[in-house]
Amino acid sequence: MQNREFEVTRKNERLDKLVADHYEDLSRSRANELIKEHLILVNEKKEKPKYKSKIGDLIQIAIPEPKPLDLTPQDIPLDIVYEDDQVIVVNKPQGMVVHPAPGHPDHTLVNALLYHTKLSSINGTVRPGIVHRIDKDTSGLLMVAKTDVAHKSLSKQLKEKTNRRKYLALVHGNIKESRGTIDAPIGRSTKDRKKQAVIAGGRPAITHFHVLERFGGKYTLVECQLETGRTHQIRVHMKYIGHPLVGDPLYGPKKTIKGNGQFLHAAELGFKHPTTGEELDFKVPAPSIFLKTIEQLRKEYPDVE
Repeated sequence: MQNREFEVTRKNERLDKLVADHYEDLSRSRANELIKEHLILVNEKKEKPKYKSKIGDLIQIAIPEPKPLDLTPQDIPLDIVYEDDQVIVVNKPQGMVVHPAPGHPDHTLVNALLYHTKLSSINGTVRPGIVHRIDKDTSGLLMVAKTDVAHKSLSKQLKEKTNRRKYLALVHGNIKESRGTIDAPIGRSTKDRKKQAVIAGGRPAITHFHVLERFGGKYTLVECQLETGRTHQIRVHMKYIGHPLVGDPLYGPKKTIKGNGQFLHAAELGFKHPTTGEELDFKVPAPSIFLKTIEQLRKEYPDVE
């Protein structure tokens, strides 16, 4: 059982909403369930989800340990870019979820990796070997740890921002600057719990971008380099500056170019090998639908740099 507590600083808020707003990893529906199971107390008393808060209320939360998912190794083809006894680098296709979660119990990258090799145990049974993630409909490079030693090293590099992650993104509109940095904190949206957003008090998030190509003032191809790795970071940051990703079903406009979700590809990955210290760099081309769309835009807007 995981125990948490906090003191209320906002009055007249529903209890379930208050808890969900306070903790990024708790949805409102999950908070509602915990309240009904009497695992969320107000001043050590049971209350209903619609309870209206008072400043100074003490909220106590007891979260049961999650039931481990049964990870079954599955014979799913992998595009392996590099592998040795410590790490494996894969080119994840669009449409593949990285690790099992509610709604995606199997046929994930982790299921495929477990069929192929042993992975580190640091993230337990749910996310073995997974050091960082990319969204289901984002394609491209992921580094995965095969040993605990590798996992600790790769995680440290991410934390210290010494690794390199570059993405290709096709966005709406014409980005006039050739280069720029978006430094804006990201947290769960207060308007839509399924989304992330730039919000005051969010976690620090920094994205550097470089314009590669423009298409008639309607679309721009950019290279984005992550300094931090927040959920949906590039998608949220590009929307924040008025240039949402093409094909993005969550953050983009309804009128967009159809693809297999957002046009976002993890094209380049670099890190130090966990045991040898060797600098490793990997690059993979974007999926065919991405490349074909770029070619089509070049034909439609041939005179624009």
